[in-house]
Amino acid sequence: MRKTLIATVLISILLAMPALRAVPAHNSAGNSQKSPDVTAIRFGKLWDGAKVITDAVVVVEGERVKSVGSRNSAVPSNVPVVDLSRLYGIPGMIDNHTHITYWADPEPRPGVRPLQTSMGLPTAVRVFMAQENARKSLEAGFTTVRDLGAQEYADIAMRDLINRGAMKGPRIFAAGYGLHVTSRTPRPGEVLVPTGGEGNGPAEVMKAVREQIAAGADVIKMFGSVGGFDNVNTNQTFTFDEMKAAVDVAHAYGKKIAIHSYGASGARDAVRAGADSLEHAVDIDDATLREMVNRGTVYIPTVAHNQSYWDNADWYGFAPGYAEKFKDYIERNKETLRRAIKAGVRIGMGSDAVFVMWGQNALDLPIYVQCGMTPEQALASTTTVNATLLPVNKALGAIAPGYYADIVGLQGDPLADINVVLKNVRWVMKSGQVMVNKLDAVSTP
Repeated sequence: MRKTLIATVLISILLAMPALRAVPAHNSAGNSQKSPDVTAIRFGKLWDGAKVITDAVVVVEGERVKSVGSRNSAVPSNVPVVDLSRLYGIPGMIDNHTHITYWADPEPRPGVRPLQTSMGLPTAVRVFMAQENARKSLEAGFTTVRDLGAQEYADIAMRDLINRGAMKGPRIFAAGYGLHVTSRTPRPGEVLVPTGGEGNGPAEVMKAVREQIAAGADVIKMFGSVGGFDNVNTNQTFTFDEMKAAVDVAHAYGKKIAIHSYGASGARDAVRAGADSLEHAVDIDDATLREMVNRGTVYIPTVAHNQSYWDNADWYGFAPGYAEKFKDYIERNKETLRRAIKAGVRIGMGSDAVFVMWGQNALDLPIYVQCGMTPEQALASTTTVNATLLPVNKALGAIAPGYYADIVGLQGDPLADINVVLKNVRWVMKSGQVMVNKLDAVSTP
C-alpha cells in the first residue's frame, strides 16, 4: 500500500512539474542549487548550540560542517566565503510536533467547512498541496520536523519525496498513523473496520506499533487521551498497560515514542510507561514532574496551537463556547509549563502546526520566556533538546564538526530578544544547500 501511494504521489508531482529532476537519495537537501564542495560562511555572531562565537566562521563541506572557528585564521585558503557578517547564526531549528500533510484549502467548496474539504482530498493531492506547508516551515528557519500522525502514511511519502529531491522541504521524521483506541461503538448490524493505528488491549497495541515500523515510521505516536481542535477534554484513553506495551515494542525496535495526553492521568501513565516525550499535558502533578526529571522525559507543551485555534475559530467552524474552553486550557497549559521549568524538566518545542499555523512554528518560544526560561534556554528547546528525540540526534540541533550543515541567519540577537526568531529569519541552509535567501531584506545598522 505504501509503495503504491508513493508511486502515485511521484507521478502526480512529476506530471505537474515536468522540469523537476530528482537528486540521489542520499542527498536530503531537496534543492537543485549546487553549492561548492567546501564553503566558508562568516557571521557577526553565532550561537552554536552551546556558546556564542563572535566573528564566527563555519566551514561547510558537502552536507556537513567541517569546522567552526573565529576570525580570518578560521578561513581555509582558496575557499569561497559567504559573507553573512550582518547576521546572527543559529542551528537549523527543529519542530518536534507537526502534522505537515494537513493542508488548508483557502477556497473550500460551497457549504463545506474548509477542514472537511482539505481532509477529504485524495492523499496524493493532499501531499502535493502540502508542499506549501514545507516551504513556510523552511522560511521560518525550521530545517527538521517530527511529524506525529498522518492518514495513509502520507507523511512517510512526503518524507521520501523530500529525501529524493523531488520536493523542497524540511527533513521529516514521520510517525505514520498515530495509535488510537476504537473511537465509537458500531450501530446495530454494523461491523467496524479497524483503521490504521487502532488498537485495544496490549496485544493489539503491540501489533499496531509493529505495523507503523514496518511501513517505515521513524517514531511512534500514541494518543493517550482525547483532545484536539476545540476538544480540550482530558479524558485518558489508553491504559498504563497499553502504553507500556507500545513503549516496550517501540524501544525494542530502536524507535522513540511520543504520547499525547491533554490531562494529568494520561501524563502520569505515559511517563511511568517510559514515553520519550509527553505532548500537550496540563495539570501534571508534582510527583510526575519529578519522575520526568529522573527519566529525562521531554515535555512538549504546545501552548500556542490552542491560541491559533482560538484565533481562527471562524475558519474551523467551531461551535459557540469555544473561547471559554480555550482560555481556561491555555492558562492551565502555561501554569503547568512554569511548574515544569522550575522542577527542571527538559522542555522541547513542538508547534502542533496544522492547516493555518505554518510559518509560525516558533510561536511557543516567546511563551517559554514569559513562563520562566531565558531566551537561550528557549532556543535550546527547539535545537539541542529537540535533537535528542530524533534518530540522528548526534548530527542535528547544533553547529559543530560532523553535524549536518543546517544553519539559520537572523537579523538581530535572539539571546537578547527571542522574538527575532519569529520575525527576522533571512537565510536558511539545510544539509549544505541554501534553501532561503532573503538578504535583500537585511537592513543596514
